[in-house]
Amino acid sequence: MNQPHRSALLAPRRAAKAVAALGAAALLLTGCGSDKDADDGKGGADKAGSAATRTVKDATGKAVKVPAHPKRIVTLTQEDLDAVLALGIKPVGITNGQGMNKPPAYLADKVEGVDVVGNLLQPVMDKVIAAKPDLILAGDMQDEQVLKQLREITPATLVTMAPTDEWKLSFRGVGNAVNELDKANKVISDHETAAKAAGAKLGAAKGAEVSIVRWNPDGPSWMEKKQFASGVALEMGLKRPKAQDKDGNAHTPSLSLEKIDQIDGDWLFLSTLTSDGEKALKDVQSKPAYKGLNAVKKKHAVTVDGSVWSTRGGPLASDVVVDDITKALSAS
Repeated sequence: MNQPHRSALLAPRRAAKAVAALGAAALLLTGCGSDKDADDGKGGADKAGSAATRTVKDATGKAVKVPAHPKRIVTLTQEDLDAVLALGIKPVGITNGQGMNKPPAYLADKVEGVDVVGNLLQPVMDKVIAAKPDLILAGDMQDEQVLKQLREITPATLVTMAPTDEWKLSFRGVGNAVNELDKANKVISDHETAAKAAGAKLGAAKGAEVSIVRWNPDGPSWMEKKQFASGVALEMGLKRPKAQDKDGNAHTPSLSLEKIDQIDGDWLFLSTLTSDGEKALKDVQSKPAYKGLNAVKKKHAVTVDGSVWSTRGGPLASDVVVDDITKALSAS
């Protein structure tokens, strides 16, 4: 059974007192608070028996004591999962992808054998306990009751992103939490270099206007400029259509067919997150309004994986977006 969309899961909590107001994961980047008995040379570390710890701030500004070198990490969002995998860490517990009853396909081969402890931001506590985590990465969890339960399992539970955080900020925060901030910075630098290089190889297609759309059961929504996949496209030197040239990291409300021209561009990348959205997209593809789009007439409409393109992203997801764009535009 499909999960509700992430915005539906979080809507009642969006006004949660601290998350947006505190600048969120920027606080993660203030790094490790130095404990008095610092001994690891990388921020603060103290020792309880043989277990070294560090103190970091999570995305709400909460100071959290975490293992200096965590061994058993549970991730509650695919963004956190993407992040730890990009850092070479295999978690012991994960959740299903957004709108899915299984892990995201683009990460599936990297998490074979890893226990699933629930759906996105909906952990099953017994399963989390069974994973015996020493660190829980709780994504943009804003349900204080759930967070309380998780912290009873391990106090080392971190909210890793705020609603407005872009993926690089959150990724650096995760890198700091697992004591791999230098490696996280290198991953980002390598991505930016690769995206720029891929864009430079697009030839005549370089600078094309790329429309990025998620098809919902009740119609299409286009992504704002600071949304994850849009940001990757801009890093490659591509542009967004004028109708979509809007700051923000979210998406528009679903559009009616009368306004479908807003999703047009030189290229149209279409994704869905649920079976209902997939059916709605198939239904509209036979209608004159859809067939009349410039991108469709040029056969420049490309279907992509919504579990990558329509999410908040991460380093491995960014690789997929670069590859998808390169493959499509290079074949034109």
